[in-house]
Amino acid sequence: MLHSVKLYHIFCHLGSFNKVTSSLVYPVYKNPSALFPSTSTGEGARAVPLAGHVGFDSMPDQLVNKSVNHGFCFNILCVGETGLGKSTLMDTLFNTKFEGEPTQHNQPGVTLKSNTYELQESNVRLKLTVVNTVGFGDQINKEDSYKSIVEFIDAQFEAYLQEELKIKRTLHSYHDTRIHACLYFIAPTGHSLKSLDLVTMKKLDSKVNIIPIVAKSDAISKSELAKFKIKITSELVSNGVQIYQFPTDDESVAEINSTMNSHLPFAVVGSTEEVKIGNKMVKARQYPWGTVQVENENHCDFVKLREMLIRVNMEDLREQTHTRHYELYRRCKLEEMGFKDTDPDSKPFSLQETYEAKRNEFMGELQKKEEEMRQMFVQRVKEKEAELKEAEKELHEKFDRLKKLHQDEKKKLEEKKKSLDDELNTFKQKKMAAELLLTQAQQAGGSTTLKRDKERKK
Repeated sequence: MLHSVKLYHIFCHLGSFNKVTSSLVYPVYKNPSALFPSTSTGEGARAVPLAGHVGFDSMPDQLVNKSVNHGFCFNILCVGETGLGKSTLMDTLFNTKFEGEPTQHNQPGVTLKSNTYELQESNVRLKLTVVNTVGFGDQINKEDSYKSIVEFIDAQFEAYLQEELKIKRTLHSYHDTRIHACLYFIAPTGHSLKSLDLVTMKKLDSKVNIIPIVAKSDAISKSELAKFKIKITSELVSNGVQIYQFPTDDESVAEINSTMNSHLPFAVVGSTEEVKIGNKMVKARQYPWGTVQVENENHCDFVKLREMLIRVNMEDLREQTHTRHYELYRRCKLEEMGFKDTDPDSKPFSLQETYEAKRNEFMGELQKKEEEMRQMFVQRVKEKEAELKEAEKELHEKFDRLKKLHQDEKKKLEEKKKSLDDELNTFKQKKMAAELLLTQAQQAGGSTTLKRDKERKK
């Protein structure tokens, strides 16, 4: 709905930000139709004059009112090493204090923490989601640090795609979690980009709008900072990293965006502490050698970042996310699923035809797999039957062997028993003979004793 009207127009025509009071000042429309750029008419349509006022020139106002009533959402991904002031910069950008605890440097891997907040300025409501990369750059092996970030971005695209593909969609009330802007925090080393930064930005540039910023830029001198920014830009170009360029096709913002593109990467300082400078309180960081004012453009680029990110190009970031990054993901995903816009002869191919072709292809593959599975099943059954027959044959042979062995053992035992019986009978006969002889001997000995006794008596 909002892709044809940039959020800059809504804020600039509905009401422009006042830098001091952050209030909205509503101008009087002299030409509301200027909200929309003229578009070429379709072929066959002709322009006709109106005889009087009709009223459709109020459509820009209707769209603005509807958008304001519905509210807006904006999702920011903060990528950078621990301790570069990501949370502080978010608090400074939106002039509030977001809830959050400082993270430690002992994380085993990179995790992404997402927090959603409801903000309201005048009558404009904004649902802001801030995603922070916890533990990024804290590991010894940083080779896979970017993977969890890429997976998170793809997961948000996938969730939106699944919502789009539903039969009953609720996109009007769906909470869009796709990342609209990636603030990449670069450590103020003053030398060059780390390999981790180059690899991560290269992996992300086709999935999200990258805005590189030099964090804690007050840590290096002005001359070093200027050289550092030139070095960063040169390395990004030489490595083919595509960062977000502020659009220059809209005449109302072309000049300021063109100027700001030359200031990238922005060198920023964040602070929520207020210090009295002269007669007013300003956000600043105090040091023994002086004070760095956050909103002083001579001290840092914070104001430039806020103007470009929030007050001028917020809707363009949302539009680029949908029309460029999400469309690329959607196209690749649908092509993986087999959907195409043209047939092999480069002729238009409708979704119904694609579905039918895919369905026929799927049914053919299904039947082929069923036939393969049936043949495999039959083959497995035959193999199992052969195995069972072989096992049965082996069992029969084993049974016959054991039976024969049992018969042989039985025969041996019977022979041994017969031999023992014969020995027992022989032993009994010998025993009886011995007992007879012993009896006879005892009888003979008894008669001899009687004779001796008689002789003694005589």
